[in-house]
Amino acid sequence: MELQEVLRYPLMGEKATFLREGNKLTFIVDKKASKSDIKEAIEKLYNVKVSKVKTMSTMEGLKKAYVTLDKAYSAEEIASQFGVI
Repeated sequence: MELQEVLRYPLMGEKATFLREGNKLTFIVDKKASKSDIKEAIEKLYNVKVSKVKTMSTMEGLKKAYVTLDKAYSAEEIASQFGVI
């Protein structure tokens, strides 16, 4: 799976904003993407180190990923790269 196909778009809601303070990013991802696919895509596209990936399916049939970054990186800085902040 191509890196650009794994990540659909970042989430920008109130919960996602709160999670960024805990150094986590939230994305809607491809349904077929595995946790390792998501980790690889984030690390290569944003040049960061990912420490954990959690996924869940939404009621709308989408797949949501919660990505925890390594302490050496800031989720706020990464979010500013894709225009959330």
